[in-house]
Amino acid sequence: MQAILLRVMTPSRVALLQQFLRFGTVGFIGFLVDTAVVYALKGSLGLYAAGLASYLVAATTTWGLNRLWTFRGRGSGPVHRQWALFLSANAIGFVLNRGTYFALVTFSPVCIEHPVLAILAGVAMGMFLNFHLSRTVVFR
Repeated sequence: MQAILLRVMTPSRVALLQQFLRFGTVGFIGFLVDTAVVYALKGSLGLYAAGLASYLVAATTTWGLNRLWTFRGRGSGPVHRQWALFLSANAIGFVLNRGTYFALVTFSPVCIEHPVLAILAGVAMGMFLNFHLSRTVVFR
């Protein structure tokens, strides 16, 4: 069993797994930011506008943390360009994330009452694609 693990868990795969775990940790922080902003703004803006605003705040937060920790030393160019590239590269992840969120807060009474469930479902839908694009496009 140990020999199989040693063959499967090459140093590059271990590094990739560690990077994905850091990305997931940053994503969890983004989830907390996303949730806090939705709950703070839903009364004044409604669930849709609050969801859009919270995504921008959470995406900016995760970009910064991924830049400093997950992908430290990778990527180049001006900071504002990298931020814009991060948002652009993750546009498909955004569609999956917020599409799931909007569908759930539109059609699910449970998610209307507890938007955190819709936020969590959206995060899960976009996470793997966002990791791949961050790794191969933004922080290469």
